[in-house]
Amino acid sequence: MTTRTLLDRFLTGLAPLDPAALWAHGSLAGGDYQEGRSDLDLIAVLPRPATARTAWRVGLLHARLRDEPLAGQLHCTYLSLGTVDDPGRRHLTWAHRGLFKRAVTPVTRRELHGFGRVLHGASPQRLLPTVADTELAEFVVRDQRDFWRPAVRRPRLWRQDVWVDLGLLTFARATVTLREGRLISKRQALAELPALGAPGEVVEDIAERRYGNPARPTEEWTARRSELTRGYLGPAIDTLVASYS
Repeated sequence: MTTRTLLDRFLTGLAPLDPAALWAHGSLAGGDYQEGRSDLDLIAVLPRPATARTAWRVGLLHARLRDEPLAGQLHCTYLSLGTVDDPGRRHLTWAHRGLFKRAVTPVTRRELHGFGRVLHGASPQRLLPTVADTELAEFVVRDQRDFWRPAVRRPRLWRQDVWVDLGLLTFARATVTLREGRLISKRQALAELPALGAPGEVVEDIAERRYGNPARPTEEWTARRSELTRGYLGPAIDTLVASYS
């Protein structure tokens, strides 16, 4: 199943909920999408706030797609017309094959305004409030300080590909956003990392896994990569936060 086919099936299944809009953000909207590797990050806007019945219907919709090859990468947060104005509100979300609630961050909101892809209905510019530069910068600093910096102190996390990738790429994206006030893609972030002093071996490893044909890593490399990443990222985050707090 191709990405387009999965999105068509998802939108057909979503139709009974009468969505006002369906948007893509992240790699799919920003031009860095790698089929089978990248997540499909979506935002649906429903006419009314989610109820227990809404959650049941959303869960059933995703369950019906669960055996499709790309369904595990499909993540969707469900806003409503009456709740889009509240950036702190947590919304019903399907991701990682389960339902929970999370907020739509200022970064995601800025992405949607800048290059969000409309898959159905109204545009983000019509329904979603804009994000002020100060709000975006404050969130980026807070995310680095309160989420990523404490995570660096947990060695077991950094033996996983996803933590190495997202930790370094998010740091590079945060740096450019704070320095220049713009958002960049993960591919652009990867290109920024050498100039930011990130370990070259780890940058090459990320590039190979995202865009090449990686071999299965050895236990020795997994341990070394973890130490290199944590050794770089902790001080780098401290410097960034001190510079922009």
